[in-house]
Amino acid sequence: MTEPPIVIEHREHVWYLLAQASQLEHMIMCQYLFAEFSLKTEGLTEEQQAAVERWRAELHGIAVQEMLHLALVANLMSAIGAAPIFGRPNFPQACGVFPPSVQLRLLPFGEDALTHFLFLERPEGMQRADAAGFISCELPPEPVAPGEIFPRVQDFETVGHLYRGIQDGLTALVAAVGEEQVFCGSPKAQATPELFRWPEMVAVTDLKSARAAIEEIIEQGEGAQGDWKEAHYGRFLKIWEEYTALRAADPSFEPAHPALGAFTRQPFDVQEPQPIIGDADTLALAELCNLAYEAILWMLTRFFTHTDETQEQLETLVGGAITMMAGVLRPLGTALTRRPAGPAHEGRTAGPAFEMYYPLGNVVPWRDAAWTVLCERVHQIATRCGEHLTDDPVVKAAAARAAAVAASLDAAR
Repeated sequence: MTEPPIVIEHREHVWYLLAQASQLEHMIMCQYLFAEFSLKTEGLTEEQQAAVERWRAELHGIAVQEMLHLALVANLMSAIGAAPIFGRPNFPQACGVFPPSVQLRLLPFGEDALTHFLFLERPEGMQRADAAGFISCELPPEPVAPGEIFPRVQDFETVGHLYRGIQDGLTALVAAVGEEQVFCGSPKAQATPELFRWPEMVAVTDLKSARAAIEEIIEQGEGAQGDWKEAHYGRFLKIWEEYTALRAADPSFEPAHPALGAFTRQPFDVQEPQPIIGDADTLALAELCNLAYEAILWMLTRFFTHTDETQEQLETLVGGAITMMAGVLRPLGTALTRRPAGPAHEGRTAGPAFEMYYPLGNVVPWRDAAWTVLCERVHQIATRCGEHLTDDPVVKAAAARAAAVAASLDAAR
């Protein structure tokens, strides 16, 4: 299958495509986290539970690599003079933001989720069907014509094709105007392996390092030059084969809670009515999840757009984001998938919708103001965790971790 060429004639074409890549990596990561959170910890046979624990670890590992991809895209954006973005549209996304073949929805772990994940991670040129309900509702966008000055959506079938188009475009821009002109961003704005404790992190300062960052993303997702067994595609295929075998042996096997990507209120940027949580305690827990998620995005945004922060302050931002993800969002999101979604959604549990309440972009460059707002928000999370569901040990532990992050931010200000 030959995919349409991606056209890049100037810097804003690359900016636009990297912004799309950032939103796509972000939303794919959320899909994997949702499926991970939905997996059961009880009510299964010993063999089934062992398989579920393997799947949980794989999903978590793949989601962490998607976080790495998001950071690598941020490095690429910073390197060419663009501000990295951590905002994105709300779920579900069917047509409009991405090409019509790229659709995104929160699904609990199961046949539909695995089919969808395999479709998203398939290597270039591979034919696969998406899960039921993921149907293209529009024609592909018209190709960008030579000389178009404003960027817009371009068609791509696979994630790998998008990145290869970006890589080819950067190469062509360097050939046209020179490497120093293209990579005009400050090296101080880069996420480094040392700061993020990720050996695979690539600081982008020139074409060579940009190509290395893009190849890292492609190799982890679809595999290098068709070798996908250890890439995301191959790992999901292995899970699919094991899941199918266990379902064949026991058709009643259900490894996940029937989680629903339910919102606390109708999302501002989605026209179709979305499921709203109707249980008061579940709603309170969902709000805590959303607050933790928002704080993580704020800390990452501040890191990638920092001004005169010290090394200690940058380490505090990175450490705070990691602690909030592992110690607050993950346990609260997992607990949420065990709680009822409400009377209007009988038989379904809730799940984190990773809500965006408004377009995320109201940040300022001034350090004192930015840190004041950030500290205030994390303190609010810790306080709110302490006020709600106080009989829940998961929420109590999350409150303690959020309070520790708030204290570390206060100390580093």
